[in-house]
Amino acid sequence: MKISVFGAGAIGGYLAVELATAGHEVCVVARGAHLRAIRQRGLKLVIHGQEKVARLPASDNPGDFGVQDVVICALKAHQAYESAPSFAPLLGESTSVVTAMNGIPWWYFHESGGKFEGRHLESVDVGGRQWNAIGPERAIGCVVDPACEVVEPGVVVHEEFNRFTLGEPDGSRSSRVVQLSEALTAAGFDAPIRDNIRWNIWLKLWGNVCFNPISALTGATLDRITSEPALRCLCKSMMLETQAVNESLGVQIPGSMMDRRLAAAGAVVGHKMSMLQDIERGRSMEIDALVTVVQELGRLTGVATPVIDAVLALVQERGRALGLYRPLALL
Repeated sequence: MKISVFGAGAIGGYLAVELATAGHEVCVVARGAHLRAIRQRGLKLVIHGQEKVARLPASDNPGDFGVQDVVICALKAHQAYESAPSFAPLLGESTSVVTAMNGIPWWYFHESGGKFEGRHLESVDVGGRQWNAIGPERAIGCVVDPACEVVEPGVVVHEEFNRFTLGEPDGSRSSRVVQLSEALTAAGFDAPIRDNIRWNIWLKLWGNVCFNPISALTGATLDRITSEPALRCLCKSMMLETQAVNESLGVQIPGSMMDRRLAAAGAVVGHKMSMLQDIERGRSMEIDALVTVVQELGRLTGVATPVIDAVLALVQERGRALGLYRPLALL
């Protein structure tokens, strides 16, 4: 397969190296020092105590690569929004775009059924920019579990997990999602196909909606957030509000999953959430796809989210004060 990884950072770099090593024709879109290092020395993955180096085409201009079979978007949601017009040279008639990103995706109401079918989410896709530039019919959903980090330009370290859960927006087991799953599996990933990818998206978001902003506001690691009684209580309040929103949209997740989600998170000792990492490294914060969108969906469905609203206001202001956050409408 011809595969372009758009955003060859931690997750994208992990995917690119393993897929290239498995024999696929892989190119990466990257930028800055990371791009220069990939061009000079290849893209290095440190995994299970071993080093793998993939020498593959890399550019900050997607026009250098031409039409692909698959484009894997591994950018943060706001970066993907900014970059949407740049996908055009990579897209042919049958190209699929895998959204390997956290949070509620821009295509959420494509083939969803119900009264919100075809609706654009302004918090993650102002004016339908990605919807129009990429096309929701190209989208394949993907929930990312691996923990990886770019430790220096051109070097990605894999820490744990290898699952990329896939699903078509309409729940079908299409030939393209099966082919993608087989390619990822052959490259060493766990790549199950789900008939309701939105269920998996919401389950992961139950954690991200609270763990990330709380970490950004307090500096606490994941085990501290889930074990300190007041912070754990705050997490559960936000998770319950999020559960009410997803249930209003027809996604039913057993309440017992909440304690399991908290327990699994608490077992990861010393882990800093991505928002906290962004603050420490002076990178733009991914707030809207993880928190603002839950507020938007709550208002859309008439579900009150007072605790999420309060935490969101605080983390947005912290981001603005640090110069690391702007709403998409201002990008």
